[in-house]
Amino acid sequence: MIHLLEQSEHLINNIPLHFRRYIYGQIQWNNRLIGFKGARGTGKTTMLLQWLKEQNLASYQAAYFSLDDLYFTSHSLKETAVDFHKHGGKILILDEVHKYKTWSTEIKNLYDFYPDLKIIFTGSSIMDISRQEGDLSRRALMYELPGLSFREFLSIKENITLPALTLQELLEQPSHVKKLMAEGFRPFEYFHEYLSKGYYPFYLDDPESYYHRLKQLIRTIVEYDMAELRDFDIRNAKKMLQLIYLIAQQVPFKPNLTALAKKSNLHRNSLNSYLHYLEQAKIITLLYPQGKSVAILQKPEKIFLNNTNLQYAMAEGNVEIGSVRETYFLSQLSPVYQINMPKHGDFVVENKYIFEIGGKGKGGKQLRGVKNSWLVKDDIEIPVSGVLPLWMFGLLY
Repeated sequence: MIHLLEQSEHLINNIPLHFRRYIYGQIQWNNRLIGFKGARGTGKTTMLLQWLKEQNLASYQAAYFSLDDLYFTSHSLKETAVDFHKHGGKILILDEVHKYKTWSTEIKNLYDFYPDLKIIFTGSSIMDISRQEGDLSRRALMYELPGLSFREFLSIKENITLPALTLQELLEQPSHVKKLMAEGFRPFEYFHEYLSKGYYPFYLDDPESYYHRLKQLIRTIVEYDMAELRDFDIRNAKKMLQLIYLIAQQVPFKPNLTALAKKSNLHRNSLNSYLHYLEQAKIITLLYPQGKSVAILQKPEKIFLNNTNLQYAMAEGNVEIGSVRETYFLSQLSPVYQINMPKHGDFVVENKYIFEIGGKGKGGKQLRGVKNSWLVKDDIEIPVSGVLPLWMFGLLY
């Protein structure tokens, strides 16, 4: 275990503290069992190492272990954690728990038998703790971390600080938003960069190979993370990648599931489940009609890629700007609000607020007479005559 502690100490000592994700201040860190889900590359590990560094404890008291480390191929998690506790361990962060077969049962045992040991764990966004043998859903406080919002991107890359707003604040006081900005701030200096490359924090590490890494990330999710799902046949991994490619060339679209199944060589009866898995993995987002319950077997009204960076990475130079606008809006609101497809307009949020998304020349006739409705336009910098700028919806987390 000395190797694990030395590795943990090295990672903690070298983690930067200048930027923290929006969720950092919302987490109830005092809870003794906390879990984090989220797509690969969204910064879960960095955030937890930051918190661990701020505890200012010795490595034998507070440590970070990744369960995909080769050490755990010949050592059990429970035995390692018990040994850590025996030598003064108080806080244990366990990363990539879905890579360790019996993680849920062993964490449950540690939680039940060692009440003075605090455990924080991370796993894939497709991980369902309620379906694990050691069901932790009644014990663990769970959080989910999306990619960077436009607001966070401005902070981490350009050191531009803007406050996080609620949707109600944005709708009721849009002109107030402008007053919160530094003089001379021009959002469109940075907006296109965010749309094309700003969603995942690892863009800052190596901008040149960003799209290559994004494609690798998708392959890793399908070929490795989904292998942990009980109902997923890993032999269909290649077909799943083909399905993602087909979706990327058409989003957003109203799916013909029979045609989509035929093109991807997947069985029609399995397609809804596989679309659900891709949504859980944060590769796509499924939009359902307003007023209908969401179920795995229900056909979605529209399919989007999860974020605009995936569109640019997979569209092979053929990005449709209208699709980018809608995907951006959806990606900025879905982490904090419920979104559906209304009868009129593009999106309804919290079954109350209706939005139509478009470019600078977009008209508002689709929303004429519709209560609680707003026209949202790209290419405008400030609110004008009740029309809201698209970029401002990136300030919601």
